[in-house]
Amino acid sequence: MQTIHSQLIQIALDEDAAFNDLTGQATIAADATGCARISAKAAGVLSGLTVADEVFAKVDSGIARNWLVKDGDQVATGDTVCELTGPLRALLAAERTALNFLQHLSGIATATHSFVEKLEGTGCSVADTRKTTPGLRRLEKQAVIHGGGINHRINLESGMLIKENHIEACGSISDAIQACRSQSHDIWVEVECETMAEVHEAINASPDIILLDNMGPETVVLARELVPTSILLEASGNITLANARDYAETGIDRIAIGAITHSAPSLDLSMRIVSKQQ
Repeated sequence: MQTIHSQLIQIALDEDAAFNDLTGQATIAADATGCARISAKAAGVLSGLTVADEVFAKVDSGIARNWLVKDGDQVATGDTVCELTGPLRALLAAERTALNFLQHLSGIATATHSFVEKLEGTGCSVADTRKTTPGLRRLEKQAVIHGGGINHRINLESGMLIKENHIEACGSISDAIQACRSQSHDIWVEVECETMAEVHEAINASPDIILLDNMGPETVVLARELVPTSILLEASGNITLANARDYAETGIDRIAIGAITHSAPSLDLSMRIVSKQQ
């Protein structure tokens, strides 16, 4: 039975027609073998090595893979990430799909790590959101972990997050929290608040988590003074590397950053053939 990762890899390889590389067939002898090296062209945090490894194995089980690092490791510019040996056609056919996974996921891990470093010593965690690439959520959330962050909901059934539309549909924050509690006592309930009045109402209804949406650090300080420590306090919206520590120093428990998954630039990695035999 194929895993979700295996299915994604197969889709990606089929999309790239990796088993019918016309350029490779025209320029490389069928029996040619060689060695290749994946290197970092920028500093960052790695993620997706397991997926990239499976890409090479799926294209040709004869490709030997020697990973010199592991997921979550930091690399500097010029560091060797992996040494590969095997059929040259297969190496080049797998190259782009492997690097697409590796660069994208490492970019997320690197972006997450940047926030984690910024918050060091504050006790505030960096959480992701559901703003992920369709089909890649589990891999992207794993990359957040590799970068030192934490995962929020993996999907809609793993927790209850009451947002403005739920409040509007249900009637009030109190009614929405009560409805969620009535639905299940085993799932955590979080409510999004956009004003201090909503924070007051939420405190009285006792959710597990209060999310302060688009509030500045000065307002978050006021909320922190009101919200009992039995309720986890989270902030989200317009939080950047430039102001993240300002939020963390309010005493908040965590910040949620959609950008670490939906806008993280890829980490620059490359694969080059370093020797060949025919």
